[in-house]
Amino acid sequence: MQFTAHQIATLIQGKIEGDPNAKVSGVAKIEEAVTGSLSFIANPKYEEYLYTSGASIIIVNESLALTGPITATLIRVPDAYSSFAFLLEKYKEMISGSGKTGIEQPSFIAPSAVIASDVYIGAFTYIGENAHIASGVKIYPGCYIGSNVTIKDNTKLFAGVKIYDDCHLGCRVVIHSGTVIGGDGFGFAPQADHSYKKIPQIGNVIIEDDVEIGSNTTIDRATMGSTVIKKGVKLDNLIQVAHNVEIGEHTVIAAQTGISGSTKVGKYNTIGGQVGMVGHIQIADGTKINAQSGLSKNVTVPNSVLNGSPAFDYKTSLKSQAIFRNLPDLQRRLQKLEETIEALNQRLSAQNNNG
Repeated sequence: MQFTAHQIATLIQGKIEGDPNAKVSGVAKIEEAVTGSLSFIANPKYEEYLYTSGASIIIVNESLALTGPITATLIRVPDAYSSFAFLLEKYKEMISGSGKTGIEQPSFIAPSAVIASDVYIGAFTYIGENAHIASGVKIYPGCYIGSNVTIKDNTKLFAGVKIYDDCHLGCRVVIHSGTVIGGDGFGFAPQADHSYKKIPQIGNVIIEDDVEIGSNTTIDRATMGSTVIKKGVKLDNLIQVAHNVEIGEHTVIAAQTGISGSTKVGKYNTIGGQVGMVGHIQIADGTKINAQSGLSKNVTVPNSVLNGSPAFDYKTSLKSQAIFRNLPDLQRRLQKLEETIEALNQRLSAQNNNG
């Protein structure tokens, strides 16, 4: 499949510098591109490859100033990274057959389920009683959709996703393979004989519009009420979201993060990998938490940047780390200082005795 610079520029509303008839048939990183490749530059540290790359077409920012001759055709846009991502999305749709519709067999669909006419349901999928599947939804093979589940327009569930009873998914949600939505929250009451009695988890999970969830992530249903993932949230693979958690709009969370029950994460948070949060705390809007940090108390100041375990102010934590690395040297210096002071005290004492 080939595309011209003119076709690509029209799609992303870019301005062409060079040959509008230049053709590409694939995409590549700027440092690895060859003739026939489409590439992009968004990070200034890769600009040197602009002058040596074999790419036929390169998408760049409008603000990029050339410092030498180039052979590729450029397409200038306000944001090269976003435009390239948009092209990749459209290309993936074309090659993946994402426009397919229909119900493959064998599948089970409960008689009371309501299914729009233009959905795709892959083989070996189970859809329970009173489920509602809206227009444009794509459910790939091997998925489980429980009773009373609602899935709104143009949502996509990849193979092996499990949605338990009573959960609700908004429009344009994307959930990748192996993820479980609505499993029981971790609720057990200790008994007098040191055993544990399970607390029934009768709530659900609500996922709002434009959320994307990576593979093998688990989002537990609420004990009562709802676990809520607000619109625009992006979750990586292998994340644990416990019962009654709320994640605010457009928050981004990296892999292996664990959020304990009833914690409320604000809007526009950026949370690194392997972050751990205790339960029943609140995280202010705009908070940035570095990887492997541990939060044990509320974050009340918006736009805080946190680091460490327990997490505290980022700049302070870096200073503390520098001091920690120097502790052996500081200890030696302190010992020498103590020895010097002791020697001075002995000399003063001797002089006083002789006086």
